[in-house]
Amino acid sequence: MRLILLGPPGAGKGTQAQRLVDRFGIVQLSTGDMLRAAAVAGTAVGLKARDIMMRGDLVPDDIVVAIVAERIMQPDAKKGFILDGFPRTVPQAEALDRILSRKGLKLKAVIELRVDEGILLKRIETRIAQMKSRGQTIRADDNPDALKKRLESYRIQTAPLIDYYQKKGLLRTVDGMVDIPEVAKQIDKALGQKARPPTKAPSRRPAGRKPASGSARKAGKSVPERGTKKSAGRAPTGRPAAKKADRTPSRGGVKKKVVSKRSRK
Repeated sequence: MRLILLGPPGAGKGTQAQRLVDRFGIVQLSTGDMLRAAAVAGTAVGLKARDIMMRGDLVPDDIVVAIVAERIMQPDAKKGFILDGFPRTVPQAEALDRILSRKGLKLKAVIELRVDEGILLKRIETRIAQMKSRGQTIRADDNPDALKKRLESYRIQTAPLIDYYQKKGLLRTVDGMVDIPEVAKQIDKALGQKARPPTKAPSRRPAGRKPASGSARKAGKSVPERGTKKSAGRAPTGRPAAKKADRTPSRGGVKKKVVSKRSRK
């Protein structure tokens, strides 16, 4: 399964990506992690990216695309991957299409987490206020002004990807403003995945009892085994056995002892 997650900062892409990783056993590929890993590995493309990042410049598309092309062919990505932070622009998306086509691979879907930017800003303001009240350290870029700039950058660069993938029939839009479990359900539905049914505990029969059959099974009753206390005194057909007659020995054999009403008096 090969996916792309789209959405502005704060939309919850990281949370949903991790859930999908755990469920399907695929890997999450973020642009920043791929660039750093390539630099540490010392590949030709990685060394170029490292020099550019050390100067504080943006890594050009051709280098980013080359690193992505190397990464998605590694063994842990053969089962599938989720791209996070790539592609950011339509030219990057077109380059990704060429890479996948050359390697005989296809995207399963592009999931867009649609959110309300105004509510996102209110959320971050509330969170910062709570962190300050607890005396926690706040990152320099973790503030409403920084978020506004990131949202503006997303609208300019990345939002056009929505139309790009919609035309290809790959876009799946979910409501990113609902609770996390509900977002997860919407994503699963968009991917054609059903909820996992609960595992049924195996049924157990009490020891010394056979499974019911025939009419007894239909009536919901169990049939006791012969020789048990419940079957004693019953004929094989299940009817009560006839009472034994009082027998006394006689010359000609065994005769029934008949007690008349007069003799009892």
